[in-house]
Amino acid sequence: MARTTLQDVARTAGVSLATVDRVLNRRPGVHAETAERVQQAITQLKYRPDRFAARLARGREHRFQFLLPTGSNAFMEALAERVRVTAEYVADERVRIGVTHVDVFDGDVLAAALDRLQGEVDGVAVVALDHPSVREAIDELVATGVTVVTLVSDAPRSRRAHYIGIDNAAGGRTAASLLGRFVAGRPGKVGLIAGSMALRDHIERQIGFEQVIARDFPSLTLLPVREGRDDDDRVEGLASALLRENPDLVGIYNVGAGNGGIVAALEQNGRARDVVFIAHELTPFSRRHLIRGTIDAIINQDPGHEARSATRLLIAERENTPYDAGQERIRIDIFIRDNVP
Repeated sequence: MARTTLQDVARTAGVSLATVDRVLNRRPGVHAETAERVQQAITQLKYRPDRFAARLARGREHRFQFLLPTGSNAFMEALAERVRVTAEYVADERVRIGVTHVDVFDGDVLAAALDRLQGEVDGVAVVALDHPSVREAIDELVATGVTVVTLVSDAPRSRRAHYIGIDNAAGGRTAASLLGRFVAGRPGKVGLIAGSMALRDHIERQIGFEQVIARDFPSLTLLPVREGRDDDDRVEGLASALLRENPDLVGIYNVGAGNGGIVAALEQNGRARDVVFIAHELTPFSRRHLIRGTIDAIINQDPGHEARSATRLLIAERENTPYDAGQERIRIDIFIRDNVP
């Protein structure tokens, strides 16, 4: 079949080529009813623009910036690498992608990094802190015409266009179901360690975890969540304190990163086999300790999928083109030692 053209869309909608172009590129000057007629023609004809050809013809390129956390978080390092791979892949399509590392645990620092991007880029993907300053900075970027998507952790009350990441409440519920089953009826206490309760993904995981433990495993007592800022040394200190203060500890759920600290604390205290440990993200380190048995299960999200999805959604928003919601949905992977890749 011949490819549907802009002329076909214009003919079906009964408008000029210039009007179709205005609608596709979100330019003003088109009556709402006319714009709706053009959109209906696009849907009816299943028109898909040759986006690269259009960029080339207009001398246009997209400039996107990813704001990722500083530190030694192995998952975020993997995400940064997949962003770089994606950037190389789309470079020939006139899409330029850069990466900036910033302290996402500090709302004012992250907001300042977002502010500096005004007038510099067309789109931003940010590991967001759900903080008033960050939400304001996102909204100000959007007001200047920049497209913003959140990545891994959301700021849902902002004007961001999309969130790319797992359903974190479901991730927490999954972790609770796994821990409760691995504990196998033993009563005792369960410790929670998070990076920061200002991170939306960590809050949602905690809430989901607590819901399932309270509903399905009443013999388990949840201890107050402790914050380790995803730092191995801090997390090791918190985990060691949990073990020292609670001899009846039967489980630990690490909501964020810092798995190395918990592994070290469990092994140093001789508790690696009797305390159930549920973690997030399959990295070389967590994979090794999953196989060895110190980690019992891992809730994972695919960093490559997230990097590609963020890029596709930024392009779709900039060019007002459809996207496949199913393709962009980030699924929850569950790994135990018997199915680790």
